[in-house]
Amino acid sequence: MSLRFLTAGESHGRALVGILEGIPAGLEVTAEAIHAELRRRKTGHGRGDRQRIEDDAVEILSGVRHGRSLGSPIALVIWNRDWASWENIMQAEPATGEVERQVDIPRPGHADLVGGIKYGHDDMRNVLERASARETAMRVALASVARLFLTEIGVEVSSRVVAIGGVEDEAPVELPVSDWTLRTEASPVRCLDPAAGAAMVAAIDAAAAAGDTLGGVFETSAAGLPLGLGSHVHWDRRLEAEIGRAFLSLNAIKGVEVGLGFRLASLPGSAAHDELFPGERGAVVRESNRAGGLDGGITTGEPLVVRAAMKPISTLKNPLGSVNRRTGQAVKAHYERSDVCAVPSAAVIGESLLVLVVAEALLQKFGGDSMAEIRPRIEDWRRQTRA
Repeated sequence: MSLRFLTAGESHGRALVGILEGIPAGLEVTAEAIHAELRRRKTGHGRGDRQRIEDDAVEILSGVRHGRSLGSPIALVIWNRDWASWENIMQAEPATGEVERQVDIPRPGHADLVGGIKYGHDDMRNVLERASARETAMRVALASVARLFLTEIGVEVSSRVVAIGGVEDEAPVELPVSDWTLRTEASPVRCLDPAAGAAMVAAIDAAAAAGDTLGGVFETSAAGLPLGLGSHVHWDRRLEAEIGRAFLSLNAIKGVEVGLGFRLASLPGSAAHDELFPGERGAVVRESNRAGGLDGGITTGEPLVVRAAMKPISTLKNPLGSVNRRTGQAVKAHYERSDVCAVPSAAVIGESLLVLVVAEALLQKFGGDSMAEIRPRIEDWRRQTRA
């Protein structure tokens, strides 16, 4: 059994639509549970005006009856409230007369130019509307259903912001993953260390005043995963492969690491690996988690830790140099309403990406058409592996 999803919709189009297939029957699903995650995605210091316009209310169109999943595809829709201001510009019907707000000038670092050339669009709005991070609202919505599945089997996914601009949270992480959310939800930048968080806020404000943008690094972690998800036997079954693909599919993500990742490259082997020790009842335990919960593409039972590096948003109020594609003249880049920093929001989206990856890995290993089938299989496996 596998989990798959599809999204459709443009940033200023009528709606975002998504279909999620593979959720077992009998899972409790409500629109409010989905909406709660969508509200988290909208938060974070440095976000733009669009977040105040859209309420991201979700409607469940199919696959759920009387609050329980049916085992059939689950279809969701999020109506764009901003559509009222863009209907004539974004309508599906043929336009009469000149189309407003065409985009002739690409933004450096955005899909505008390459997308326009690839698909033969003179108006690069045909590119930027779908390339927008607005699409991730539906991915978060679909992942929220998969998160309900993980919660039922005792898996919790959390995130934190590690760095914004040149400001890093260097405080040691002493809290278990299950307690991260309580701390990060109280932070405007989803940072565990209040002092680092305040410095990040100041850096975002300074960038906003300069008409600039900031990127950063966030970390996501899944606690409670059973040992044995993923596989070493084929390149595309290693769980790192799916994690890398999922996170690199997120707008502006340019780097992904598991565990200590790139930092392991500078360490000797004696300081890079997690030593094994005998535990209770014949179990084997680790006293560190430098591998980030994966050995050989397989989960170890330790928290699965993934970090992602997000480049600064390519839409600047003080634009970079560009070229008008109609005239060929050097001009300043197009400005479209945008955020100054979206790293805190990206951390929440990163949770959703990790949720989708590990939910699929769980369904692939344990199978089953209903929650009544899957729960005992996972519980029995945990007893066998003592994980």
